[in-house]
Amino acid sequence: MGEQTTITTSDGSFSAYVARPAAAPSAAVVVIQEIFGVNQVMRDITDGLAAQGFLAICPDLFWRIEPGIELTDQSDAEWQRAFGLFNAFDVDAGISDIAATIAAIRKDPGCTGKVGAVGFCLGGLLAYLTATRTDVDASVAYYGVGIDSRLAEAETLERPLLMHIAEEDAFVPKEAQAKIIQTLNDHAFVEIHTYPGRDHAFARVGGQHYDALAAELAGERSLAFLHRYLV
Repeated sequence: MGEQTTITTSDGSFSAYVARPAAAPSAAVVVIQEIFGVNQVMRDITDGLAAQGFLAICPDLFWRIEPGIELTDQSDAEWQRAFGLFNAFDVDAGISDIAATIAAIRKDPGCTGKVGAVGFCLGGLLAYLTATRTDVDASVAYYGVGIDSRLAEAETLERPLLMHIAEEDAFVPKEAQAKIIQTLNDHAFVEIHTYPGRDHAFARVGGQHYDALAAELAGERSLAFLHRYLV
């Protein structure tokens, strides 16, 4: 279903995977990768959003480190490589690349001009920061890592943000979850859902902690949210 495109910035060019819906024009959604790069899981999510009627695009945010990285979560070596990429990743540059992706897809003839974002893991943090720093129309953050250390940025949050929090997330401790909820639960632009008993990446199909029921529920909530603010 998908195609490759190139996005050019003042720092250089990077690739993005694009999936187009059957009908156009439509609202667009930027899919923000996990620490494994634009792999089959991310392409499947992008294709899935296109099947739901969105123009979906997943940019390669690791291009500054190494373009075209595709890892899985199926081996220790790949996990180690993924954590190395996570530690080397420049968050501010990543948000700049997401902003460039938003601007590019917004100009696409197949886009209505409305653009949302959906991010997972590292992408969950980036989805939160996309909501606070860019002109995105709405963002969805799945089990974002490190949001608790950046809550001061919520002062600039004026875009709708949906957050999915796994209550047993090994990468987002209970104290961090409590801090996020306490700070953002009453924010006018934030909607938070928690998932009891679920661990990090409960929506990653084929992953160790994948939970079909929780993933389906989160997916339904995400689609309803995106339709509310983009369509």
